[in-house]
Amino acid sequence: MLNRFFIEEHVKRALQEDIGFGDITTDYLTNEDDTMKCELNSRVDGVLCGRSVFEMVFKILSEKVKVTFYFKDGDEIKKGDKLADIEGPARYILMGERVALNYIQRMSGIATETNKYQKAIGDNKAKIVDTRKTTPLFRAFEKYSVKIGGGSLHRFNLSDCAMIKDNHIKYAGTLTKAVEKLRQHISHAHKIEVECDTIEQVREAIACKADIIMLDNMSL
Repeated sequence: MLNRFFIEEHVKRALQEDIGFGDITTDYLTNEDDTMKCELNSRVDGVLCGRSVFEMVFKILSEKVKVTFYFKDGDEIKKGDKLADIEGPARYILMGERVALNYIQRMSGIATETNKYQKAIGDNKAKIVDTRKTTPLFRAFEKYSVKIGGGSLHRFNLSDCAMIKDNHIKYAGTLTKAVEKLRQHISHAHKIEVECDTIEQVREAIACKADIIMLDNMSL
């Protein structure tokens, strides 16, 4: 789960980036006591993700903005579904809507796409797993979205698992040398994963007792 304090700090930075020195459109078109009501609706079928982040945007801008959701993260939603009602000061709803939508649209999109692939696997034991190929500083949200979509999590960052890639093998000299050197230094709690391009590398990885083997761009 996403930590509330992490979400709050991330959203604050996102709002600072978007608002800058002030929303010159909304500031001059609204008064502090103006109120408005609006809805968050789905334009496509999918999986909802990012509800708590969406809510946090408006909580930071004004405690007077009330967001009422009718679905929770992980729920399947249909095109046209009303996901939430938003009510409160018009100034802060207009100011925060784009940032709030940026979070929930991107996170729901990732959850939806992940869910498509996981469902396609059917009854097989394979799992859809994420990578580190994420948007800088948005990794926690994207990996959370993969989980909500039914996928499984790989390592979060470079300190979670020792993963030997082709460039590491070239630098070390051989796959075996890379594994042996890592074993001398890493904790017993860390696993060693090896990226293999050929069947010969797979055999070598098995021989040196790598914990995990990744088949990299190999044909069937």
